[in-house]
Amino acid sequence: MTVTLGRQLTDDEKERVLQQHGRVCFATGHDIPDAESPQFDHIRAYATGGATEINNIAPMCAQHNREKGTLRLFDFRARLQLEEFFSKGDKLTLGNLLDHFKATDMLNDYGQPISARVSQDSVAIQSASFSGDFQLYKCPVTSWDYFYATLPVALLDSDDDSDQGIGLQPRYLIFGKVFDLFRHFQIHPVLQPSLGRITNGRIKLFDGQHKAAALLWNNRRELECKIYLDPEMRLLSDTNIDAHDKYSQTRFYTSIMVMKLGAQFRGDFDEYKDLEDGEVKSEAGFIQHLRKKDSLTHAEGRNRFRNFLYDSILKDEENHLSELISVTNRASESSPITLNGLTNSLFSYFLLREPVNDNMTTDDYKRQDESENMVSLMNMIYNLALDQWDPRASKDNPIQRRLTRMIRARFMKAWAEVLRDAICAKLELYDSDDKTKPLYRTLSEDQLKQIRECVARLVDWKMWDAPADSEIDRIRMDTDREVKDWIKQQGLTTGYLMGAPE
Repeated sequence: MTVTLGRQLTDDEKERVLQQHGRVCFATGHDIPDAESPQFDHIRAYATGGATEINNIAPMCAQHNREKGTLRLFDFRARLQLEEFFSKGDKLTLGNLLDHFKATDMLNDYGQPISARVSQDSVAIQSASFSGDFQLYKCPVTSWDYFYATLPVALLDSDDDSDQGIGLQPRYLIFGKVFDLFRHFQIHPVLQPSLGRITNGRIKLFDGQHKAAALLWNNRRELECKIYLDPEMRLLSDTNIDAHDKYSQTRFYTSIMVMKLGAQFRGDFDEYKDLEDGEVKSEAGFIQHLRKKDSLTHAEGRNRFRNFLYDSILKDEENHLSELISVTNRASESSPITLNGLTNSLFSYFLLREPVNDNMTTDDYKRQDESENMVSLMNMIYNLALDQWDPRASKDNPIQRRLTRMIRARFMKAWAEVLRDAICAKLELYDSDDKTKPLYRTLSEDQLKQIRECVARLVDWKMWDAPADSEIDRIRMDTDREVKDWIKQQGLTTGYLMGAPE
């Protein structure tokens, strides 16, 4: 017989709750000390369908009961678990979440191999633990076959990049979005299925990952899906990127656009270089080839080329500064530099960001040298300064304060231009064309040493070490010109970086 609780629990009711859950806090599962009286709360609130019954009451420690505030107990526990998961890093996908669920015994299995047998207008899906037949539909635009199904999570995986190839998973998971959807789905219906494809004998989801993650946290172990059987990878990739960039209310992070377009471009580039058509192979020629192949505008072709350059540099295993670049469009304590900030400063002033006509089979082609030189420059900045970055340091820490000033977006843009001019002077690059591509050349060890001396002078500029609330913290940041003029007035000039006194 169900016992309905009144406003106050009796001692007998409290004892029954403790017998059911143990003397542990429902929020994290830790033991409640004997010297502390357990507190009790509803697991699911009445507003979301939670009944006021013994099996919907759980014990809590006093601290977590205070910390949960107005959150429902079920939601508070989920938030703590989410925080634990997201503490693993800032490049987490649905695949990472599935792996986390399995490792913590919240999920028995995922991503099981499947077979798909097509017969006229139906498809039979089988795995070691599942068998089902589904009606096939055909896309009127692409003629691709697909089916709708509610599938167990044991059959599903995330369409991430892998050793087998480039995946279609477009985003990293965002803590706030997952938690908001987790709460939303407790009351509201889910309006559309997640999208996936069958590849290499597995079903992989590439759209709706935040929704899938939120449903998993709500203990859903079956997900509604629309699955393509044999889609053309390139078209599906372009469509997916457009859907999450041009036509989405929540657009791609810049870093993800760089990663996705850069990876796609790399595959096309390798294919182009292997063409035996008698034509001279150059970057400019490749862009024309790509524009004809994919009907791209000039701006779209240039954008893909730049993403390819950025992606190559940031993925270089020798690039230590990359670990401080945020994967989101906002800086954080652990990733204080945004890709937009990096693009508008170092990449803007030191990379030749337009495709060249140089024959890629000759010594005139210096793109690899430029990439290596760019990594060397970024490592100089890291080794001379930013390796001291401490995400746990207080704002009053003098080292953290000077580094924070140095990487403010407008300051980075201002000093990057001055640094470029100083390096060009050191390398005796006076021609305007050479100054647009200072690193697009082979540099000797002596030249790299000269560049390092300029970077060291930049890092040692006296204003970075000014006391808290100095003029450097109060300067108006409305325009790039104001910042550029101010740093020059304070002695951060080309001459200073080349060795002249302040």
